Amino acid sequence: MTYKKRFCITPIIFFLTILLQSNPSWAQKDSSRSRQILVFPILTKSIETSWSFGAAGSSTFKFSKKDTASRTSNMQAIMLYSLKKQFVAAINGSQYLKNEQYILNEQISYSSFPDKFWGLGKDAPDSAEEDYNFKQYYVYLHLMRHLGSNIYLGTLYEFQNLLEVDYKAGGAFDQQQIVGRKGYKISGLGLSITYDDRNNAFSPDKGSFAQLYFNHFAPIFGSDYLYTNIVVDLRKYFALNKKNVLALQAYSFSNIGKDVPLRSLATLGGMSSMRGYYDGRYRDRQQLVFQAELRHHIYKRFGAVAFGNFGDVGHTISDFSFNELKYTYGAGLRFAINKSEKLNLRLDYGIGPGKNHGLYFELGEAF
Repeated sequence: MTYKKRFCITPIIFFLTILLQSNPSWAQKDSSRSRQILVFPILTKSIETSWSFGAAGSSTFKFSKKDTASRTSNMQAIMLYSLKKQFVAAINGSQYLKNEQYILNEQISYSSFPDKFWGLGKDAPDSAEEDYNFKQYYVYLHLMRHLGSNIYLGTLYEFQNLLEVDYKAGGAFDQQQIVGRKGYKISGLGLSITYDDRNNAFSPDKGSFAQLYFNHFAPIFGSDYLYTNIVVDLRKYFALNKKNVLALQAYSFSNIGKDVPLRSLATLGGMSSMRGYYDGRYRDRQQLVFQAELRHHIYKRFGAVAFGNFGDVGHTISDFSFNELKYTYGAGLRFAINKSEKLNLRLDYGIGPGKNHGLYFELGEAF
């Protein structure tokens, strides 16, 4: 539903990152506002994009040195173009304001993306694969207010403009009458409640995160379709010892309503969960995912992880069966581009059944 696509990285990125760490003209620090900026070129490869090239930047900062209660704010930007003629430009980040009384999360992107579609449902066969193209503008804003005891009440806004959808006439899009296949706009407002006592914004080693939010899309907000999106995100982090952390997540993504458009459907796979599946290999109204990751510190800036995932999609909640959940597993490497703030570059390889496997690169942990 966003620009999110798994960007798989080659060893070249690690060389570039190490180079930047030793070159102060690339990585700059503003001591007056405790700000660090890192800008670097990237060359990547993934199951969604093939070879891609572009640039990325990351800024970590605090609004005031006197604000010792707030976690470090961050903002990332990325611009990529692939050999498949895919273009993605995106900005996302989290800002912690005035002793964390307010937290703002944002994601803004533009995508021009040749993609793949297998139809709806958890049993969509490999043989159903079709190519399609789309262009999309996306905006997500989430402002939270601290109520005390690590509890936050928030309001959120989401806007999506899908245009110039190009697909095979008479294929799965037409046969299954996919909502929004001719292009659309959605706009919705929602509320959230969050509990967050993690000790780090990027790679926590203890604490919990629990969030429930709903977003209501309706014509009154400028939306072409009427439906409600509900998300439950539960995470727990355990420091097993000085070098090992166990991270757990349970995630549910649900839609209520008759007409849920194409890019708002739940998708299985991608950069944050079920690594190894093409992002969107399975689509439907509901999604349920469980994942665990063991994170191990190797030496100085280097670390390694092992992970496992179970999940599926369904048209309704009753479609889920724990005996039929799909799975992936894998391992990865970590390199801390900001050691004090635990901001990592991650290189993961995920493996699922059959032909489902892939190499991924991302700034920050999966969850």
